[in-house]
Amino acid sequence: MNALRTGILLAAMTGLFLAVGFVLGGEGGLMIALLLALGMNFFAYWNSANMVLRMHNARVVTRASAPEYYGLVEDLAKRAGLPMPQVYVIETDQPNAFATGRSPDHAAVAATTGLLRRLSREELAGVMAHELAHIKNRDTLTMTVAATIAGAIGFLANFAMLFGGRGENRPNPIAMILIMILAPMAAGLVQMAISRTREYSADRDGAAICGHPRWLAGALMKIEQLARGRVMPTAEHNPASAHMFIINPLIKGGIDNLFRTHPKTEERVRRLLAMEGGQGTGSPVSGSRAQGQAAAPAGRRTRRGGSVPSAGSG
Repeated sequence: MNALRTGILLAAMTGLFLAVGFVLGGEGGLMIALLLALGMNFFAYWNSANMVLRMHNARVVTRASAPEYYGLVEDLAKRAGLPMPQVYVIETDQPNAFATGRSPDHAAVAATTGLLRRLSREELAGVMAHELAHIKNRDTLTMTVAATIAGAIGFLANFAMLFGGRGENRPNPIAMILIMILAPMAAGLVQMAISRTREYSADRDGAAICGHPRWLAGALMKIEQLARGRVMPTAEHNPASAHMFIINPLIKGGIDNLFRTHPKTEERVRRLLAMEGGQGTGSPVSGSRAQGQAAAPAGRRTRRGGSVPSAGSG
């Protein structure tokens, strides 16, 4: 059902994009919109992963520089039947994580130092299993396409006057104003609806990968609490990437419920705990330490007994 809903939403966004092109330029505008969409998606398909990793100053880590973090991702990838993704760290105090890449064979996961420092191994396993579920379900490609089309709609709307033609060929001014205002808003709402749908699926499949829905539920509650008041500068400078993170990294505004990129954490936790009766019997991730101990790369020790990567690692 989630896959069908996602397909319908993507089709709606594509249709909106083509409709904007048609209204602004007739059949010629529709063809321009189609070619623009194809070109932007082709570029995003091959370059989006590296772009978003650079956007957040992500630093690659290895088994040598981050043995526990790297090993945990490796164990989870094996459980999920996935190739080993590249593993990255983002230097910021806000606890968060995301996955990116065009396919399971070309994927990466990234966690912030705040996440590695503050979560237990079990909670971290839940988070990274969630990100691997995004990779397994190819959500990283789906969201890249959605973000690209939404950006293209905004591009057309911003240059509506240029694409609208001249004289008799110019569309109705009222229609152009409505397009300039409503089309980007509608595209953003559809993009956020796709994001919310994929988050629920990744929660469910991530819980299956790590074997314990409660691990991810506990991590979501902790991240939601700890992220408040902690700004992620790279996310604030690049808000279009907010939908990629496990929890919205942006400082929330007054109309957050309307433009929410993620489902409410309380609802996500409720659904995960509802799974526990029938699914909480999976074997723990291999090498798991006692409940409550932190899992993080080798380096400076923290008060909780975990560690974060040293400044020169990776």
